Amino acid sequence: MNAPQKSEQLNAPHTNAAWHARRLAATPRGVGVMGDFFIERAKNAEFWDIEGRRFIDFAGGIAVLNTGHVHPRVQAAIAAQLQRFTHSCYQVVPYTEYVALAERINELVPIDGPVKTAFFSTGAEAIENAMKIARSSTGRSGVIAFGGAFHGRSMFSVALTGKVQPYKAGFGPFPPEIYHVPFPCHCSSLDDTKRAMEQLFKCDIEPSRVAAIVFEPVQGEGGFNVIQPAAVKWLRELCDQHGILLVADEVQTGFARTGKMFALEHFGVSPDLMTMAKSMAGGTTLSAVSGKAAIMDGPAPGGLGGTYAGNPLAIAASHAVLDVMLEEKLPERAQLLGDRLIAHLNAAKAKYHRIGDVRGLGAMVACEFNDPTTGSPDADITKRVQAAALKRGLLLLTCGVYANVIRFLFPLTIEDAVFDEALTVLDAAMAEVLA
Repeated sequence: MNAPQKSEQLNAPHTNAAWHARRLAATPRGVGVMGDFFIERAKNAEFWDIEGRRFIDFAGGIAVLNTGHVHPRVQAAIAAQLQRFTHSCYQVVPYTEYVALAERINELVPIDGPVKTAFFSTGAEAIENAMKIARSSTGRSGVIAFGGAFHGRSMFSVALTGKVQPYKAGFGPFPPEIYHVPFPCHCSSLDDTKRAMEQLFKCDIEPSRVAAIVFEPVQGEGGFNVIQPAAVKWLRELCDQHGILLVADEVQTGFARTGKMFALEHFGVSPDLMTMAKSMAGGTTLSAVSGKAAIMDGPAPGGLGGTYAGNPLAIAASHAVLDVMLEEKLPERAQLLGDRLIAHLNAAKAKYHRIGDVRGLGAMVACEFNDPTTGSPDADITKRVQAAALKRGLLLLTCGVYANVIRFLFPLTIEDAVFDEALTVLDAAMAEVLA
């Protein structure tokens, strides 16, 4: 066995090309990486690579940085906790900050009645544990999800995911008793969903064996598809009728992204369970499941948890994130920035026929690119717009079942001047590709 390398040997040479070559040699291709550059430092909505090039970040670590890179309040909270302790495993030696954060989350989530919260590390972990809680509390095993959904990459969560490439291809077979129906949004009617659900109950599983229906209020990876308000009310009624638990996956929509602290606040419906992660802890690893207290108490002691679940550094960061969101009024700012972006994209749509649907909720905004003759999704044009923006220093992400959607996930703390600069860059990229 070779001796470990010293840290100074690991840091040279310091060029993007050299590190890119080392990445290809040292890490598996299954960990897909979009950029061929490496970040050196960041601040709010900007970052710089190891060669000094500046980028405006409209990806936010995939919706993780609603409070921006290295927010001073979050940074200070982590630094203070670092001086006290970094780990004890909450299930072995608990700490007060975990309980206090659970109390704060319980007050914030749009769930009726007494609420309890448990913390984990990732969004996939939150989903996995929500399904365990649902099965334990109902004594049922079936779970229904939606086409186009994304719930994570672990085996149960990827089975719930409704997108094959690249998430499910080659990884089956998947856990049994998971079913999918069409997602009622701009591209599929509620009547289609109702017919599919009725067919499912007649042909595949009786409602009395279904533990949970899980949905994203706005599908993330699926294309920023906003669920129809009538569909949320119908799902609540359907679950009440059959004793099924309604589970809202707010991993990407939560913590001010949609103009509310949680997206379900737009719909006036209370779920039984909610999952959250991403922007709840300013870039540190924290997720949670919140739910009605009686349901959350379904699993026996020891049935929930994890070695790093509710890590104290992440808990400290999350307390700071909640403070920032309140003091800086980030839900309101999300709505303001989202409205500006949608207006900007609609103006571009009037100019370029390849821009299709422009949609969003708050600052969770996306636009489609389609063939102007056939109307079919155009993934190639989407990639070209993304590449043209990146060439000019604006980082964008694509999504959608057909990979023809650009999504915008800028920090909600972005300065107005940087936001305006990014829109100017976006205009130039679209003009290069679409004109």
